[in-house]
Amino acid sequence: MLQKDARKTVCKTVCQYNREPLSDTDMQKLTDIAGDYRTVKNYVYQRYGGIASLPKIYPGYTVQNEMTASGLRGELGIPSVYFYLAVFDALGDIKSQWTKTRAAVRKAVGQNDNFTGEEKHYLRFCLKANDAFEGALMQKPPKDWNLPPEIRKRYEELSGRLGTDVPDKLLRYLCRKVRRHHVKPHSETADGFFSSGGTHRYADHGIYMTTKERRRRIFIPLTDSNKYKKQIYVRLFPEKNSVELKAPIHAAVHYHPDYVNQVGISLGMSAMLTTDEGHIYGERLGIYQTEFSTWIRQQVGKYNANRDAAPGRKKYNARKHRMQEFLHSYINMELNRFLREEKPKTVCLPKLPPPKGSGFKASINYSAAMWQRGYIRERLEQKCREQSVELIKVYAKDISRECSRCGAPGHTESREFRCPACGYRADIKVNAAKNAKKRGS
Repeated sequence: MLQKDARKTVCKTVCQYNREPLSDTDMQKLTDIAGDYRTVKNYVYQRYGGIASLPKIYPGYTVQNEMTASGLRGELGIPSVYFYLAVFDALGDIKSQWTKTRAAVRKAVGQNDNFTGEEKHYLRFCLKANDAFEGALMQKPPKDWNLPPEIRKRYEELSGRLGTDVPDKLLRYLCRKVRRHHVKPHSETADGFFSSGGTHRYADHGIYMTTKERRRRIFIPLTDSNKYKKQIYVRLFPEKNSVELKAPIHAAVHYHPDYVNQVGISLGMSAMLTTDEGHIYGERLGIYQTEFSTWIRQQVGKYNANRDAAPGRKKYNARKHRMQEFLHSYINMELNRFLREEKPKTVCLPKLPPPKGSGFKASINYSAAMWQRGYIRERLEQKCREQSVELIKVYAKDISRECSRCGAPGHTESREFRCPACGYRADIKVNAAKNAKKRGS
């Protein structure tokens, strides 16, 4: 029996689609908006994506004012709402890039054996404290950093444990690493844009979208009559004269009184998911992914062989999108079946490291690159939240090489785990799933 608690919600994305193909004229109007939207974003990336502009992007109103004064909106003739949506969309990408930069530098600090523990602690503090990080990159002396009193006190404690010249040396190291890892974002595609209430209106079983023509909107008939008040993302598919609208909503969390089991799982490339009981979900995922990766590899080869002819990419992008959407649909269907049949209260999932970028041969490399592991984990987390299922991420080191019965190290032969200590034998994925369940307990 399913129950709902409207007091607890989870954010999810819903999609809407056009009921019939758009005219070439209307599709071109939307494509023009997407092209200008990309131009604005790339302008913001280039002007504010570097180190010198770091003080301007938080909270971003300085950028907004400077973009208003730039005259770019007038040059493009893009409606002001689209213009400022593009500005703040680009700022969000820049902030995400700075998060990646900090993570890369933090990793480099941790892997540097030439630093003492105190020196690493000092560098991590400067990476974490926004004002300290900004002051270091702007090459200001620490006494001029705009630190709150409690953060200032902590900084003086850390720097006082180091030698007189050590903090300056460490800050120069920090700046070098940031320059090495930080890159300005850039967009090559113009396949969509964000739209708010000022640029669209739901009515007549469809949606009216603002274009660059003053006081004229185009009408897109939709397959449903739902209306969303939140900001939506409009994705364009010019080769099919179609659109996809994505809107965030808050849905009530579902509770299932009969969901009482604890389930350990193991993800794989051939079969998507294997439980500790040996149940398999997404058994055909490996076949579909191999077809996808093989086709991608063939298309890349053809493109490289005919690069001088500058072949069009519309058909390629359209088929790639169809194949990827098919994969995603299959993954979601199998995850729904997993939750429905296993009825888990908790799911124990190994927290694996990122996949390596190389293999034994090209086919393996492409298959690994096309593996939907990130998408599978993302959708599993989302669906667990929606169904009030607790997802426990467990320590994954040696999870496939440890015997789930006695804990002794074992080995694999022909996809079978074998324990020399107790004689236990099982499928390698089942053994890993059993270990995940044990560690989650």
